[in-house]
Amino acid sequence: SIFLTTAIAMKLGLVPFHFWFPEVLQGTTMTTALLLSTVMKFPPITILLLTSNSLNSTLMTTLAITSTAIGGWMGLNQTQIRKILAFSSITHLGWMTIIIIYNPKLSMLTFYLYVITTTTVFLTFNSTKTMTMTTLMTTWAKSPMLNATLMLVLLSLAGLPPLTGFLPKWLIIQELTKQAMALTATIIAMLSLLGLFFYLRLTYYSTITLPPNSTNYMKQWHLTKPTTTLIAILMALSTLLLPLSP
Repeated sequence: SIFLTTAIAMKLGLVPFHFWFPEVLQGTTMTTALLLSTVMKFPPITILLLTSNSLNSTLMTTLAITSTAIGGWMGLNQTQIRKILAFSSITHLGWMTIIIIYNPKLSMLTFYLYVITTTTVFLTFNSTKTMTMTTLMTTWAKSPMLNATLMLVLLSLAGLPPLTGFLPKWLIIQELTKQAMALTATIIAMLSLLGLFFYLRLTYYSTITLPPNSTNYMKQWHLTKPTTTLIAILMALSTLLLPLSP
């Protein structure tokens, strides 16, 4: 069981087997990074789900808390968008693994909502050709409406109410409290503040900060491409599912 968990943790990119994941994402295109962050996580998560009854709870809790801590901590000082999203993925995987033993269905719900929100962010950055924090400051001139809604999706990814991303964190903390793990719930909730910081930093760069000599970028208004229907639907799902949930 421990060897299986270790192998799956390496495949998922959980701490301490996470070193390959940010570097691989940084060296690929946005589309490949999206596939690695979402589709490629599905098989190992499914194996964890099928073997959830035989998993070591102490090991899973340790992996989850360290992943949430290291993912949030190492994402603080990054300037590359793909690396930030890689550490964001590691943080979210921590939330999924901490609850998979006690409530596997909730873990899968968390994974599905993570996939929806992360796909939205990747497709938006791919649409605006954003790779670094510096280029993020100029996206307002390319597509102002897309940039405004991106702010809400990033805050949803951070888990702020009343957006979609708050739903799994709320339910996970509630379930951990029912399992008499209030201390664990408190620790992982506090560690999520690290992730909140770099999501707020992305939000600040994308919507509030203007680049120097911003008049140089006004010509880009004429190059605006219409937002695809897929991005529009995903953005609605990424922000409005909490009020619609039962």
